[in-house]
Amino acid sequence: MVGSEAACGSLVLVGCGKMGTAMLRGWITNGAAAHLLVVEPEGTPPGFPSDAPVEWHTAPDTLPGELIPDAVVFAVKPQVVDAVLPLYRHWVRPETVFVSIVAGKTLTGFTRLLGGGALVHTKTNTPAAIGRAITVACASPLVTQAQRRLCDRLLAAIGESTWVEEEGLLDAVTAVSGSGPAYVFLLIEALARAGEAEGLPPDLALRLARSTVAGSGELARVSEEHPATLRQNVTSPGGTTRAALDVLMAADGLEQLIRRAVTAAAARSRELAS
Repeated sequence: MVGSEAACGSLVLVGCGKMGTAMLRGWITNGAAAHLLVVEPEGTPPGFPSDAPVEWHTAPDTLPGELIPDAVVFAVKPQVVDAVLPLYRHWVRPETVFVSIVAGKTLTGFTRLLGGGALVHTKTNTPAAIGRAITVACASPLVTQAQRRLCDRLLAAIGESTWVEEEGLLDAVTAVSGSGPAYVFLLIEALARAGEAEGLPPDLALRLARSTVAGSGELARVSEEHPATLRQNVTSPGGTTRAALDVLMAADGLEQLIRRAVTAAAARSRELAS
C-alpha cells in the first residue's frame, strides 16, 4: 500500500500512448504494483505482450466498483484532459494520490476538475521511451511524504525524478528539459549538415553527429566534473576546437541563442497553463 516502501497495492494508468506505455513497461519490469489497471479507449497498444499482468479497460465505468487505488496516473492527451479528469472524482480521498504527466494543467486546474485530493503535477520528457527521462514533480499540500516516495518509485520506471516546491518553476523545467530534446535533435541535424558542407558523405556526417552528441551527453551525465571543465579539457589553445568555440561563444553566439529559446518556451508554457 501507499505506506509501504515496496510495491503499491492498486495502480491505475489512464491513457496508454507512448509515454503511458513506457511507464507501464517499467512498472511491470520493476514489480511496481500488485494490481495494475489501465484505462485506454483504443485497447492494448500494438506489440504489447498479451500475457502482461495488466487489467485492461476501455472506459472508467468498467473498473471494479470496490477499487480504491493507491495511485492514479494520468497520461492522456492535453486536449481531452478536461473531459477525462472529472470521471475519477469518486476516488478523491486521502488514500489515493493523483499523478499527472499531462502538459498544460496546473495544480489549480487539477483541483478544479477533480474537486480536490492529493495531486502531483509532473513535467517529463521523451527519453522516457528508453528509460532515460528526467521528471520534475510538484505536490499539492495534501500529498503525504509516503505518497511522494510512491511517486518516486513510479517515476523511476522512466528515469530520474526530483521535486520542486514552487509550481511556477515547472514552466522553466518545460523550457529546459521538456522541450530540450528538440534542441539536441536540432543540434545533431545542424552538425550533420555542417559536416556535409565540408565534404563528408551524408550518412557519415549524420553518424558522426549523432554519436558525438550521444557520447558527449553520456560523458556529461556520468562525470563528476562540471560541463565547463569537460569543455576546457578538449579545447587546446590555438587549436581547431578553440577556433570553433570562438564562433559559438561570441556575444551573439550559441549561449545567447539558447537563452532566448528557453525564454520563449517558458513564456509559451505560462500562456498554456490552466
